Amino acid sequence: MTVIDVHTHMFTTKWLELLKQHGGQYNIKTRPDGQHEIFRGDTPVVLPQKGHFDWDLRIQHMDQAGIDISVVSLTCPNVYWGGEEVSCAAAREANDNVADAQSRFPDRIRWFASLPWEYPQRAIQELERSCAKGAVGVMVLANVAGRSLTDPMFDPIWAEIDRRGLPVLVHPTDPPGVDAMDMTKFDLSWSVGFMFDTTLAITRMIFEGFFDRYAKLKIIASHGGGTLPYLVGRFEKGDEVELPSRRQMKRKPTDYLRHIYYDSITYNLGALQYLISVVGPEHVMLGTDWPHWVHDTKGAFANTAALAQGHMRAIRGENAKRVFGF
Repeated sequence: MTVIDVHTHMFTTKWLELLKQHGGQYNIKTRPDGQHEIFRGDTPVVLPQKGHFDWDLRIQHMDQAGIDISVVSLTCPNVYWGGEEVSCAAAREANDNVADAQSRFPDRIRWFASLPWEYPQRAIQELERSCAKGAVGVMVLANVAGRSLTDPMFDPIWAEIDRRGLPVLVHPTDPPGVDAMDMTKFDLSWSVGFMFDTTLAITRMIFEGFFDRYAKLKIIASHGGGTLPYLVGRFEKGDEVELPSRRQMKRKPTDYLRHIYYDSITYNLGALQYLISVVGPEHVMLGTDWPHWVHDTKGAFANTAALAQGHMRAIRGENAKRVFGF
C-alpha cells in the first residue's frame, strides 16, 4: 500500500526574509519559550520549525513514519501580502523550491502551487508555470487577505483551475475579525478561528452554487473540514426553509459535502469516524500537518489503524491516488 500525506507544509528562508521585509501587518515575535512565531498584528499565525526548511529532515521523517509520498504546500500566510511584485516573487520562490525538492526526491515529493490570488492574471500565469514544473494541485487560504474565495475577482483563476481539473487544498488562516472576537490569546485563532475560516469558506461555496459552476474542481477541506460535518443538519434545515427566490445551489447541502474531499487531521478518532459517517470513507485522505508544532503524524496512523481495513487503505493512500491521478 502506498501511503500518501496530502497535508504537510514547507517554508523557504528567502520567503521568510521577504515576509520580514514586506509583510506589513505580519511580524515575527519571540514566544515565552524562545521560539520565533509569525503574527498578524497581535494574532499568532504560524510557528516555523526546522522541518519547514529542511528537505532531508522531511524525508527522514517520512521514512520513520511510513509515508511514501508527501504532497507539500506553503502554509499561511502564504503570499497574500507585500503588493503585486512581492506577492508574485514569494509565490515563485515557494513554488521553485518545492519543484526543486521534487527533482531531488522524484518518488517522494509532490506539491500544491501557491498563487498571488489578489492579482488574477498574474496568478493564472504562475499556475501555468507551476504546472509545467510539476505542480499537481493548488493551495489557497480560506480567505485571501480578507476576501471570500467566491469573490467574483477570483473567477478567472477558478475557471482555469477547473479547466485543468486540479485538486485544491483549502487551508485556514486567521479569519477577519479575530481581534474583535478576542481570539488573540490562548491560540484561539488556531483552535477556533482556523476551523471557522475553513467552515465559512466552504459553506459559501455550497450555498452560492460554486460547485455547480466549477464541476471539475476537487476541493480538499483542511482539518477534517473544520466543523462542516457537524453542521450537516443545520445546513439541511437552512436549505429547507430558504426562500426559493434566493436559492442558488442545485442540489442538497449534504450532496455537496459528499462531493468534496477532506483530510484526516481531527486529532480525535471519534471525530474522524463521524466525518466518515457523513461523507463516506472514499472522500477522506491522510494528513499529518507535519512539521507544524501541532502536527499529528502518530495520531494520523493510530486513528486510521482503528478503522475497518478497507477504510484505512482508502484513507491512507487509495483515495489520494485516485484524486491526484498518481
